[in-house]
Amino acid sequence: MMLVIALGCEQNGANVSPSSSDTIQNAATQLSKSRLSKYLPKLSDYGIFQMPMKELKPSNEVIEYDLNTPLFSDYSQKQRLIKLPPGTQINYKPNGPLDFPVGTVIAKTFYYAQDLSEPSSPRQLVETRIMEHRPEGWVGIPYVWNSDQTDAELAVIGATVDVSWVHSDGTPRSNAHLVPNLNDCKRCHTDTEMHPLGPKAANLNRDLAVRGNQQNQLEHWEDIGIINELPELLEIPKLAVWDDESTGSVDHRARAYLEVNCAHCHNPIGPARNSGLHLNIEETNPYHLGTFKIPVAAGKGTGGRLYGIVPGKPDESILEYRMRTTKSGEIMPEFGKSLVHDEGLALIRTWIKEMKAE
Repeated sequence: MMLVIALGCEQNGANVSPSSSDTIQNAATQLSKSRLSKYLPKLSDYGIFQMPMKELKPSNEVIEYDLNTPLFSDYSQKQRLIKLPPGTQINYKPNGPLDFPVGTVIAKTFYYAQDLSEPSSPRQLVETRIMEHRPEGWVGIPYVWNSDQTDAELAVIGATVDVSWVHSDGTPRSNAHLVPNLNDCKRCHTDTEMHPLGPKAANLNRDLAVRGNQQNQLEHWEDIGIINELPELLEIPKLAVWDDESTGSVDHRARAYLEVNCAHCHNPIGPARNSGLHLNIEETNPYHLGTFKIPVAAGKGTGGRLYGIVPGKPDESILEYRMRTTKSGEIMPEFGKSLVHDEGLALIRTWIKEMKAE
């Protein structure tokens, strides 16, 4: 059924009467309310945080987790939580996101510390993105924190929030942080179906502090009974930490960075599959990784460069340009990022410089 709303205009040469306009407007309002009723109006309704919520202290039975290499989101920091339905478990998968039971809620809260060199400095909570596993599949739901930092409210149409901080080099920075709308979530989280991106075995395979001791995160999950069929630790793939040289070579760390920041689209079944550029960690073909690859339809996004990657020459590589530019329609990733990630760009430049043409 198509609902046509025409207020204060003519339809087929006849004026729409006020009563007709009211009826149509009321129908539209009821339709909107019906749609909104599918989503909780406040973040507090999920019960994932203890009070006061601004402290971001997880409620009992809510698991906080971390990743080896996170997605860059304009220098925001993030807290990641999982809330499972009582009595359920996550099924282990070596590739792709883990298999979370229906009823799972994954929450990612974005915030900016006033001073990146001082982790304990005051912070501005900006948004929390919820991914909820419903019987019909995963849905993404954005919430924006209020100015008092006491709760976050449903943001169906998204939002733009002004943020500022002192960067790690001591310089003041600012940005307009973009909160996605309900439909935007599908742009990154959908290939053949919608699903989470970060919680993959390889990216969760890391140590963390557990009651004052270091323990592997996945093994800890096994100990507390929330993951099923976990293999021996040596059998679990492990992603490098992009900015930690002790976790892998430049190649390993650059591939980890591209896996997290680019491969959700650039993979054989992702939204950018037709480009032929596959940046997922499993890809081994140099051409699909961009080496001497002519772009399919990059337009001005090439920056005047001919190939995705020219080994040894980052300044002639389209991949480097797409990471460097902030121009609309050319920046990559094309959504969720408006600033250049200087440190990530430096890693990719080094990776390309060290490549040798075969």
